[in-house]
Parts: sequence; C-alpha cells; structure tokens
Amino acid sequence: MYQPSSRKEADMRLDSQVLDLETAVKDGILGGNCRVISTGFGLKKLDLKLMAEELESIDVPTVFICPISLEPMRDPVTLCTGQTYERSNIVKWFSLGHYTCPTTMQELWDDSVTPNKTLQQLIYSWFSQKYLAMKKRPEDVQGRVKEVLENLKKVKGQARVQALKELRQVVQAHGTALKTVVENGGIAFILSLLGPFTTHAVGSEVIGILVNLNLDLNSKSDLLQPAKISLIVDILNEGSIETKINCTRLIGMLMEGNDFASQNVASLSLLVGLLRLVKDKKHQSGVLSGLILLKTVCSNESVRNSFVNVGAVPQLVELMPGLNNECLELVLCILELLSSIPEGRLALKDCPNTIPNVVKLLMKASENCTQLALSILWSICKFAPEECASLAVDAGLAAKLLLVIQSGYDPVLKQRSAELLKLCSLNYTDNIFISKCKLTRTIE
Repeated sequence: MYQPSSRKEADMRLDSQVLDLETAVKDGILGGNCRVISTGFGLKKLDLKLMAEELESIDVPTVFICPISLEPMRDPVTLCTGQTYERSNIVKWFSLGHYTCPTTMQELWDDSVTPNKTLQQLIYSWFSQKYLAMKKRPEDVQGRVKEVLENLKKVKGQARVQALKELRQVVQAHGTALKTVVENGGIAFILSLLGPFTTHAVGSEVIGILVNLNLDLNSKSDLLQPAKISLIVDILNEGSIETKINCTRLIGMLMEGNDFASQNVASLSLLVGLLRLVKDKKHQSGVLSGLILLKTVCSNESVRNSFVNVGAVPQLVELMPGLNNECLELVLCILELLSSIPEGRLALKDCPNTIPNVVKLLMKASENCTQLALSILWSICKFAPEECASLAVDAGLAAKLLLVIQSGYDPVLKQRSAELLKLCSLNYTDNIFISKCKLTRTIE
C-alpha cells in the first residue's frame, strides 16, 4: 500500500483535486517542476503501472491516490460531487449497488463519471520524472552510500525510514557498498538509531542493513545490550516475514563465538517468537532460519529448561511431518538436546506423538537423522522403559532397528540399535518379541 506524502498535500481536501491542480503545481505541492515532459523514449510510452511498482518506496502525493484502493490512479474519473477515483474502483462500487460517493456518502444526483484528463496527465508526468531520474542515476555506489548516510543524519520520521530502505537495498545489491558504509562511520551511526524510542519501522530497516554487514566485536557488544536485544526480539515478534528472518539472522550473528550470549539473548519472548516462526510452513526460509537459531540457543544447557517450559517439545514433534531433510535434522538435533535434561525427557514421554513420529524417521531420511532419532528414543525408553519401550515396539521400532543393524551404517550406530533392541525386549517373552520383530512394518 502506498503511503501518502506527509507534506502539505496531506491536508488538501480530495474534493479540490480538479480545481486546485494548477495551484498545486505552482506551489510545488506535488514536488516542484511537475509538468508534462518528454520521456526520451521516442514513440514508446512508459507504462504507468510499471513505474508505480518500481517507485513503490517513495512518497506519492495524496492527490494522486484513489480513496478506495489507496493506490495511485491510472484512469482518474470525477463524480458530480467533485471527488475523483480510479475508474475501475468506482465502477465496481456502483456494481455493488451503491449510488453514493464513497468519500462523502452523499447520494449522487448524476451517476455519470467524467474523465479527469488533467490529473491523469499530471500523474503520468510526475511518475515519469521520478522514474527517469531513478534510471539515469549513475551507478556510483560509493557516492550513493555517502549521500544516503549524510541524508540519514538530517531526516526523521517517514523520511528516515525511506532513506534506510534505500541504504538497505544498495547494501543488498552491491558488495562494494559494505566497505563504503564501514569507511564512512556508517555502522556506528546505524547502531545509534536503535534505542528506547526507535519505531519498529526504523528498527526493521536498521536490522535489514546490519545483517548484511561484517560486524566487529565492539558492534556486537553494543547490540547485545539488554535494551537493544529486547527491541530486536520485539521486532521479530511483530514484523513481516522478511523482518523476522533478518532479526533471526542478526541474533545468530551476535551469538557466533560467544558462549555467554545465549543467556543474554534467550528470553521467553525470543523462544516463543522463534516457535511461531518455525511453525509457519508457508515460509520455508523462515522455518530454516528459526530452527538454526533455536539449535544455537539450545546448545546452552541453561536455556533448555526454559524452552521446555514454553511447550516447545510437543510443538516441535508436531512440526516434523512434511519437513525437508535439512529442517528435519535440525528439529531432531534440538529435541536430542532437550532430551539431555529430565524435564525434556518427561515432555518427550508425555507427548503422544513423540515415539510414532520419531520411529517413522528411522532409515527414512539421512543417516544423521537416524542417529539423532535413535538417541532420542534411547533417552526416553531408558527414562521410562516399562511405558515407552512397549509403545515404541508397537510403533514398529523393533523391525526398524533390525534394518539398521543389517544396514551399512556406522558400527557405533548399529551398536546403539542393538542396545535399544535389547532394552525393548525386556517386557516381552521371547516368542512374542520375535513376532514383533518380523519385518512387516517397514519403510512405507
């Protein structure tokens, strides 16, 4: 959705769109020097829709925005009330049986619409100027970075958000921009924008820039301050999927090579936010990023109990079906880490789908997944052998273990399988257990 410019035109009444266009141009309300121009493309006319899409990040004058869709108008038409709308939007309004003006809710005494050619030409001219200026901008990456950094020091509010967005786009697109940011003191300034009064709009863009930079120890220490970590976690919980992923990546960067960072970073809010992220299977990149960070966080033993307490175990168990091998291996690794503490083993035992879901993974994914799955099953079967061993055998564990033993897997893995098979046999007579081991339950 386009954001109307915060300049003087925000106060213009929509019913003045026709009468005040000339005044608006003269007064510079529409950006100054807004006039019909030659595109320089000969007979090839620039497509307004394409220009609007490529210029989405800039402020568009309110007078160009359709009050119904809040998007720039391409074919503006004016009603008898003086209000102007995009033709397709007002036609749809009429087709729904409305015979009022959407803005004023006045009943229309004339349902005809008048093409507003003056406004249409002005819109096209304004977008053409902005579009051509963007296309003609020299590819001087160093110059652009310096210009944006200088501009950032002067502007606030929405203008600051737009400047940060431009810097993020440049940094993402050009590797040479990173060096320029560093050499011009950009990192320190960008870090200073994260504070107690930072809006999430500004914070999201700052984080989007930082994840593309090589941060030194001082910068990481600055970001590990409790207030800044709290802000990053808040933005992770409330941001778009792209922002969530950027926050996750940034926190991961801060924890690299820092054994104490987990304790400072791993708040309940972060753990809950990461669980929400990994459960959103519509965005696989978010699932992967979230699981990578959860694995890193859970590597610290002091965090595991907190993670179990927020209900992580059943949520991760239910997440497993349908995951690709990379994500599946990460989930199993996290569950294995949690199985190393009594609270984790209890949670795994109490989750009804733990044993069935984990048994299914034996010999089905990678050898590493099989190894992790065996480790989890061993932990919970040792923890509650009478209850869990029989459940595992009924889920087909015995047959799967025999397959592992007969496979070409690592000898240590095969030995663990034999030990688990022996543990599971303790609750059965020889004949019954042999019947359980028949290879009738194999990989589907």
